[in-house]
Amino acid sequence: MDLSNFSFKIPQSLVAIYPCFIRSKCRLLMINGHTGKISHKFFFNILNEINSGDLIVFNDTKVISARLFGYKKSGGKVEVLLERILNKNSILASVKSSNEIKINSHLFFGKKNEIKSFVTGYKKPFYKIDFYNNKSSIIDIFNNIGCIPLPPYIKRFNEKIDLSLYQTVYKKNLGSVAAPTAGLHFDLPLLEALTKKGVDIDFLTLHIGSGTFQPIRTLKIEKHIMHSESVEVSSNLIEKIKLCKKKGGRIIAVGTTTLRALESAYHSDSWKNKKNYVKDTNIFIYPGYKHNVVDALITNFHFPESTLIMLVSSFLGYKNTMNAYYEAIKNNYRFFSYGDAMYITYNTLAPYEKILI
Repeated sequence: MDLSNFSFKIPQSLVAIYPCFIRSKCRLLMINGHTGKISHKFFFNILNEINSGDLIVFNDTKVISARLFGYKKSGGKVEVLLERILNKNSILASVKSSNEIKINSHLFFGKKNEIKSFVTGYKKPFYKIDFYNNKSSIIDIFNNIGCIPLPPYIKRFNEKIDLSLYQTVYKKNLGSVAAPTAGLHFDLPLLEALTKKGVDIDFLTLHIGSGTFQPIRTLKIEKHIMHSESVEVSSNLIEKIKLCKKKGGRIIAVGTTTLRALESAYHSDSWKNKKNYVKDTNIFIYPGYKHNVVDALITNFHFPESTLIMLVSSFLGYKNTMNAYYEAIKNNYRFFSYGDAMYITYNTLAPYEKILI
């Protein structure tokens, strides 16, 4: 498929700058995967769509304050966006600067440039940076002086309130540089209502990297190489999924990261051998892919030409997805990380639809 198949325009006025004040009162576009039927609801109405005996799976990653602003030895400004912590002294990160960053460059952070680091390597698109002679751990450095890494399409400065707004209410395991945004719509009362209804709730972890913001640079989407991210799916969750399906329940994934993690585990030995799945994954899911685990997906409205909208298309069907997006634009839904949500059921014919496009 061509990248242009996923190209369309979203009015800037529909890009959400702040989330809905009450998380569960955002709007919800519901699409039946088999019929393509669309209905307009509020997010709290999702309680009526998830049944007793269903299993809903969340990504419990916690966002790091992953953006640092500092200086080069020359005095030039730099912006560092954490990709991954390698060990107690080293990170992988993307770096923005007015001039090219060279290997062996020194970078300084903190109010008095007291935090010192050294660029020791580069493998496109990330630099390896070593911190040295610092009293604080790398995690403490980012948490103390870093900023929450709001996506580039949110055209405003970070505010203190983003520390809580850009986290799910169930966050647990620190490691992401972006929020699993489908989960931002859940508040504690809604989670309690789901539990009271008899819905089973469980968690996995996928630490989202900065590669999620990188555009696809190939005209044919099949040639795109997905960035790698760290995943943990417990053997207990795997067994719970199997039992739920055996009893006729459905698996509902909250977010594309959750779906990717489950599909990654499904294709591993862990799925058969009752082992924890703890690996990196670079699984790229696009139209033509046959889904194996998830029956329904909760997700946000994604950027044109992104890997995320391609995953949605593989699940819902290309035509259904494009129709849903045009309907959302026509009805002024709010887009992207702080925007509104979709609830979609799996279209079993979607893997074969690419032939018709």
